Amino acid sequence: MNMNDSIDSLLNDYPEQDLALPGPAEGGAPAPAPRDLPKLMRKIPVTLTLEVGEAKLSLYELANLQSDSVVELDTLAGEPLTIKVNGTAIGRAEVVVSGENYGLKIVEIAGLDLDQLKP
Repeated sequence: MNMNDSIDSLLNDYPEQDLALPGPAEGGAPAPAPRDLPKLMRKIPVTLTLEVGEAKLSLYELANLQSDSVVELDTLAGEPLTIKVNGTAIGRAEVVVSGENYGLKIVEIAGLDLDQLKP
């Protein structure tokens, strides 16, 4: 499925008048209703990632990595990790086990005004 297919499937949930751009109406007909952007935005898929840390290596060090190599990261053990949405940091979290999968427990969320997106 490509990006256009994903967007098309999201927009199929909305009647044409919800998606129409506001502007002058033809023939004296009423102008279409404005888009409900918060409603549309709630369905946009995003990628949530948990960043463990980073390390700076020279190309020589990178070329010499092997399957038993250990690379020290800049994050202290036990410290909350960075939550990113589409590559942008939005908060901090701790790793937890949820059933057979890893999960994250939110410690802090900042920089997002999600209240306008709630139903």
